[in-house]
Amino acid sequence: MTTSFRRKAAAVTFAVLGLTLVGGGIAVAQPSAKAPQEAVQPTGRGADTQPPVTAESARKAQAALKANGATPLVATNVYTVVNGNGTKARGVGTVLKYGVGQYEVQFGYTVSAGAFLATISRADACCIPPAGEVSVAPRLSTPNAVFVQTRNSAGAPADLGFTLLTHTP
Repeated sequence: MTTSFRRKAAAVTFAVLGLTLVGGGIAVAQPSAKAPQEAVQPTGRGADTQPPVTAESARKAQAALKANGATPLVATNVYTVVNGNGTKARGVGTVLKYGVGQYEVQFGYTVSAGAFLATISRADACCIPPAGEVSVAPRLSTPNAVFVQTRNSAGAPADLGFTLLTHTP
């Protein structure tokens, strides 16, 4: 009975989170089976490209994979709430901030074959979050990370808090 109740509570929690994301706007990214060459190796650093993976980022990603033994998980849903300054408010993962509105969220397991949902949010229960846009994508050259980019309503990069929901099959 207790186990059944816990499973139902978890399902209800994720359903409520999903409905909340739908109400606040959603960005969805899922990797395609065959990415174009220019998406894999961006030639220049424009507004729509990810920053290069730093040595520190690669070291942290490898350490996270080693800490969990890089074992595949079975249908996992996790969330991460991130403040605009790049600090993790709660949830799972390690957050790295690259520049204005550019974040990387690393996990202890491979997420590159997963689906990602993100929405602009606040970590506290105070107010409605500011208007803006958020984009998510698998992190280039880092199978256990997600790249998140936030922008204001005018489309300019901006440091905005967000909630990231990651589903891995």
